[in-house]
Amino acid sequence: MAKDSDKQKIVHVHLPKGETFTTTLTAGKHELTSDEPTSVEGGKDKGPDPYDYLLMSLGSCTVMTIRMYIRHKGWPVDDVYMELRHNKRHAEDCNNCDDPKSKIDVIEKEVIVEGDLTDKQVERILDISKKCPVHRTLTSDITIESSIEHR
Repeated sequence: MAKDSDKQKIVHVHLPKGETFTTTLTAGKHELTSDEPTSVEGGKDKGPDPYDYLLMSLGSCTVMTIRMYIRHKGWPVDDVYMELRHNKRHAEDCNNCDDPKSKIDVIEKEVIVEGDLTDKQVERILDISKKCPVHRTLTSDITIESSIEHR
């Protein structure tokens, strides 16, 4: 019998006629909205932008992974928070720094844990934070297979 984690995930994304960027995202019975901020021409700021969702996906997976680990260990953690940031910056060894294409995507993850923990436990939690499935996906070789259907 296949585990839930072995099943293919399917989400639906719809950008209807008449909308510039306001997009409906559906995953099972859950419906979310994505949009661009009003600083982008046509953006209505009706929901998080796509990079916000990327960061939220990584953050939620990370705190869930940490929670599973600390529950298993029975460690006294009261709360787990995360702050994530995304930006584009030049690689340290940038040879063509004037070229906008020379910038790389950087995601900064800051884990905040509250509880009576030793320094060793805190370091272990940081190690575990890098083992969540979304983190592993984003840092692995990824293949995106694209197709199109014309109706």
